[in-house]
Amino acid sequence: MRLRNITGSREMIKESPFVVHEPEERKGKWKETFGNDRPLFVEIGMGKGRFLMDMARLHPEVNFVGIEKYSSVLLRAIQKMEEDPLANVKFIRMDAEEIGEVFAPGEVDRIYLNFSDPWPKDRHAKRRLESRQFLARYDRILKKDGRIEFKTDNRELFAFALEELEAAGWSADAVTWDLHRDPVLNEGNVMTEYEERFSALGNPICKYIIRR
Repeated sequence: MRLRNITGSREMIKESPFVVHEPEERKGKWKETFGNDRPLFVEIGMGKGRFLMDMARLHPEVNFVGIEKYSSVLLRAIQKMEEDPLANVKFIRMDAEEIGEVFAPGEVDRIYLNFSDPWPKDRHAKRRLESRQFLARYDRILKKDGRIEFKTDNRELFAFALEELEAAGWSADAVTWDLHRDPVLNEGNVMTEYEERFSALGNPICKYIIRR
């Protein structure tokens, strides 16, 4: 369960140099923000930042932006960055619904969705980050050959995500219902905090890689 309330977390975030504080002003200017023209990968709902920062260490040739809605969770990622700063990582505290205000059309090379909130009630389906409504948002900011990678242990959410693809105009390059037993997709897999915890309990991890 995510921590959502730490006194003073928003104030500490405002003072952090690792956070982009007015991200809408960076729209179309992320190359300038990082000071280079490397590919831009975005994780939506990055949690405490383990996956994002591990990926950034493995791929210094890529720029990474982590988006997190909850201040208290983002604060944990900031604390990790203070211990081991990474020049190719930036954070944003925002709701994913506003992603089109932060990235210009075709500005993003890849999007990661890891262990997203399943929003289990049917009436909340459009809030799921894998819904056709969100896929339409991603479509606008991804490059033509950009892709999305999604991992979860929630099989109902994964089934929903697969069902949304055709209606949204996306297709799957790869799908597995048990990532850690898939020798191809699991090669080089970087785990999140949730992934390590859930897989240790014996929960199979599902993953897809999709394109338009």
